[in-house]
Amino acid sequence: MPLTIAYRPVILPPHAVPAPVLVLGTDEARPRDFTARIRQKDMVSVRRSLRRPSQLRQRVAGVVAVGLGAALLGSMGWGDPQGMRVAQAQAGLQPFERPGESFPGSAFYYLSPEDSGLLSPDSAAAAWAARRDDADASSPAGPAARPLIARGSGEDRWRALQCLTAAVYYEAASEPDAGQRAVAQVVLNRVAHPAYPHTVCGVVYQGSERPGCQFSFACDGSLARRPVAQFWDRARRVAADALAGVVYAPVGLATHYHTWAVHPGWADKLSFVGAIGAHRFYRWGGSAGRPAAFSAVYLGGEPMAAPHPRSWTPAPADIADPVALERAFEEGRLAALRTQGASATAATGAAFGQQPLPHATAPAYAPEVEQRGGDAVFRGDALPQGGAVNPAYENAGKWIARPGA
Repeated sequence: MPLTIAYRPVILPPHAVPAPVLVLGTDEARPRDFTARIRQKDMVSVRRSLRRPSQLRQRVAGVVAVGLGAALLGSMGWGDPQGMRVAQAQAGLQPFERPGESFPGSAFYYLSPEDSGLLSPDSAAAAWAARRDDADASSPAGPAARPLIARGSGEDRWRALQCLTAAVYYEAASEPDAGQRAVAQVVLNRVAHPAYPHTVCGVVYQGSERPGCQFSFACDGSLARRPVAQFWDRARRVAADALAGVVYAPVGLATHYHTWAVHPGWADKLSFVGAIGAHRFYRWGGSAGRPAAFSAVYLGGEPMAAPHPRSWTPAPADIADPVALERAFEEGRLAALRTQGASATAATGAAFGQQPLPHATAPAYAPEVEQRGGDAVFRGDALPQGGAVNPAYENAGKWIARPGA
């Protein structure tokens, strides 16, 4: 049996951690001798420059050149906010983006805290209960996922947290919070889908006994890298929130993603949800991607928080690509309906596909309609020869004189 990975995070030395930037905008933040030291440094520089007139002339010429360059750029519209906006528009940037610091998916770096996309467990549960499947099917991402709360024993909860933290860290350690929460949500969406294992560790390490597993870090040697403590703790906080029922709504019911560096063959056959950070997210477009399919209930029972050994016998779902999984899900759904129809046929004699729908019964009418007769008011018995049609209209729709007769 595989052993649980005992992570020993790397502790960055103090000099490797960037020091916080001190904004010297107030008297409280400025050291008392700051101005004096700057003035003293400038005076020393001036004295040295006076001893070497050539260097002084070079510095003066440089200052004049910079001033002329700024004036020229200002005349071109680059010296004011309006000119900057024009330059951004010409470069195809959004108003909140900065030239040279934008790339596909970078908009999520500029999101304000109130636009985090997070739903509390209660809000997510209420939204899931009030969803409309017909409306959700038309949106790219579908509804926000149903909240998943870690259950089971203490060992189950620890293993789930360890596995989800590893997935977030090795898949999106350098991404913003949005990118990390999106990866965690995809893992939990798979836990809730019958096409995947119903445990967090089972989903994360699915197919890890062979190359080409579901999450590449589990089988490409990435686990040999010792995680950095600061980034591991950040990934753990994201995983803990997800396992406490917090839902990241922007990815909806996405179950797949890939980086911008690749374009797998299945990408064009799934519904594109959106780009978040360094990944592009997708969900199934057919019945496998609809809310009714995410019906699995998480009950714990987590396996070892480690990759499978090479001797592991994979299941067919561990090897299948997303398109094959969607096809298998649809075939299984139809087979279940046929089985259900066959059992109903034995009881009622009806053929498969001819069972009355649950809503195919007499509807409930308002009290005033019930007083007039309820469903009988709308029945089609007022037809010719039915005794309820005025005889003067019984021949309506018939030929008065057939042409050529």
